[in-house]
Amino acid sequence: YKYIRQLLIFLVWGEAMLEVSGLYFKDVLEDINLTFDEGKINVIIGQNGCGKSVLFKCILGLLKKTKGNITLDGVKKTKEAPYFKNTGALIEEPDFHEYNSGYDNLRYLASINNNLNEKYILELLERFNLKKDRNKLVKFYSLGMKKKLGIIQAIMEDQRLIILDEPTNGLDKKSKLIFYDLMKELKEQKKIILIASHIDSDIKEIADRVIKIDKGKIVEDNNV
Repeated sequence: YKYIRQLLIFLVWGEAMLEVSGLYFKDVLEDINLTFDEGKINVIIGQNGCGKSVLFKCILGLLKKTKGNITLDGVKKTKEAPYFKNTGALIEEPDFHEYNSGYDNLRYLASINNNLNEKYILELLERFNLKKDRNKLVKFYSLGMKKKLGIIQAIMEDQRLIILDEPTNGLDKKSKLIFYDLMKELKEQKKIILIASHIDSDIKEIADRVIKIDKGKIVEDNNV
């Protein structure tokens, strides 16, 4: 089904993409113009407070932009439809019900959109070495375990647009390598992938494009 969907998107809109044009948000973002193609890993870098998270929140509809347009596959975000469907995100620190297990949290979130794929969830838990702890209450998860759970919930429903804010913070070296491999697989599936990091040398290993933001403005935009 997903390949038919991608073909229909291409036939109707041409090249599938996320487009941000003339975006302003209060005094944080100024005239942001970016186009993100499918099948590429786009990495946004910059120091903490530069506007990365605010940009992501505007794209997701969590913050109301001051000015500008945000379009996904030709569909514009509006006041009446402030959220794009089929989007997975991890913004700041993961927030789960601490008195439910990791597995139950994931099952509940997937059931909201009636898109529960238990086999894939278990596969992702195993890849991140969380399967053995899937029935443990999230209250007893470490920061790294919560971060891995957050990454899983952002991709477990075959989401088309994936937005991850500082996803490798709190991950050990082995988990980072697992994450990198997973992002490469999602890239091959023609996902639109946006990742924010304040560590320049870290996430660049998998980047197709690196965009640097400083004080709410784009100062660099380079294909790798």
